Amino acid sequence: MGRIKKIYIILPVVIILFFCAYARHRYEKTQSRVCGVLQGKEMDEISGIAASGLSDNQYYVHNDSGDTSRFFSILPSGELKSTIYFKGDPTAPQGVFDCEDIAVGPGPKAGKSYVYLGDIGDNYSNRNYLTVYRMEENKTWETVGTYHANAVPIHFKYPDGPKDAETLMIDPIEKLIYIVSKRSDSVAVYTSPLNFKRNDTVVLKKECKLFFEGLKLFKWITAGDISKDGQQVLLRSYVNVYYWKRINNEPIWKTMLRKPQLLPYTVEKQGEAIGFNNEGSGYYTTSEGVYSPIYYYPIPGN
Repeated sequence: MGRIKKIYIILPVVIILFFCAYARHRYEKTQSRVCGVLQGKEMDEISGIAASGLSDNQYYVHNDSGDTSRFFSILPSGELKSTIYFKGDPTAPQGVFDCEDIAVGPGPKAGKSYVYLGDIGDNYSNRNYLTVYRMEENKTWETVGTYHANAVPIHFKYPDGPKDAETLMIDPIEKLIYIVSKRSDSVAVYTSPLNFKRNDTVVLKKECKLFFEGLKLFKWITAGDISKDGQQVLLRSYVNVYYWKRINNEPIWKTMLRKPQLLPYTVEKQGEAIGFNNEGSGYYTTSEGVYSPIYYYPIPGN
């Protein structure tokens, strides 16, 4: 989300959520725990988090608009391990426009793990195309340092006109990219195959719409994730975490058409990141802001 518009849209929300967060935290601290704090001033507008496909203790996070074409490798404690740069869009002043979510999943090489970074934010719904960058994951990213990744971009257009989105997910079973729009009374779910080539331009397929109860601003969808085994799905808004279990490897969009389960969540000042751990037994959330806490929640029944 752009910085200027954030001030006008988010400020009143932040004030309200501050008091909500304080009240809810007192009742929910047995269900959630702060497992760490983002350690590094450069991680000041974190908008996505995803578990590494190569290491059980490594997670990737990234900033949204205003940052350059990079993302970070961290531990659950929030300790910064490495910074990974990539070549972005030459027409973007910083290499990217508005990266809003990150995911990890399969790709063109069997047995390899790939990071997908979604430059999909569009506050004013006027971008000609969106871009998702695919980068083969590298084990050396666990080691402290600065690295450069070979990014393969794919460009997307919506079949029904530009819109803002902050949710990127990878379905490892059907080998699909999922993008979920952010705003409107009902959000839309779009898909595209993973088997793309560098700089392809693809029209997304609109699969369905999802409606969530609540006030419009509070129920905007700000992130999501599909578990590593493809059997669980998370979406989050500023005030809720929605959870589904897949049945018989059905399409994920059909899974999300069922009524979701609400999971524990301590309201953050501007929560825009959520991701499963590798086992699918719990999930992490964090928010924008310098030294933001990282929360871990076990999934009930797992």
